Amino acid sequence: MKNFIVISAPSGTGKTTLCRKLQERISDLEFSISCTTRPKRSNETDGHDYHFISREEFEHKLAEDAFAEHEEVHGNFFYGTLTETLEEARKNNAQILLEVDVKGAMSIKSLYPEETVTIFISPPSEDHLRKRLEKRGTDSPQRIEKRLERIREEYPYRERFDHQVINDDLDQAVNDLIELISNRTKGVSDGS
Repeated sequence: MKNFIVISAPSGTGKTTLCRKLQERISDLEFSISCTTRPKRSNETDGHDYHFISREEFEHKLAEDAFAEHEEVHGNFFYGTLTETLEEARKNNAQILLEVDVKGAMSIKSLYPEETVTIFISPPSEDHLRKRLEKRGTDSPQRIEKRLERIREEYPYRERFDHQVINDDLDQAVNDLIELISNRTKGVSDGS
């Protein structure tokens, strides 16, 4: 059984929306809640979207080797997946959905090669991604450029993923993901 369904994508590609849709459609797929030091957005809830913690608390957990993967993103904030979250899922033979960056995906796959399936979500084009980020309205033009630089760093990793999905049409991307997950795991059923 694949316990860990790992989704990675450049910022603004729609991975959070895709993950929420997957949770709606696959009833027994739990979501792994990562820790982050970035500020909470107005539409987010602590303990539901992320565990929002201070940089000091994050560094303390790092010193305790509490993370299965972690990354400093955009030079400002840390994100990380607690090892205890993954071990709990293994112990309970549960399946969890993880939304992490490409390096985090590779770390989890390295730690749990038999229990992990990795999926890279791509935008249709860099121009399409730029327009999504601008439309989202949460980032300055400088921050958008920084995010686009990161996509150029992340793209070479996509070949190391088990699967790739282009998010050009949300419904089609969700259906593609459900099919991939259903084919790669046992015990996952479509909850619709």
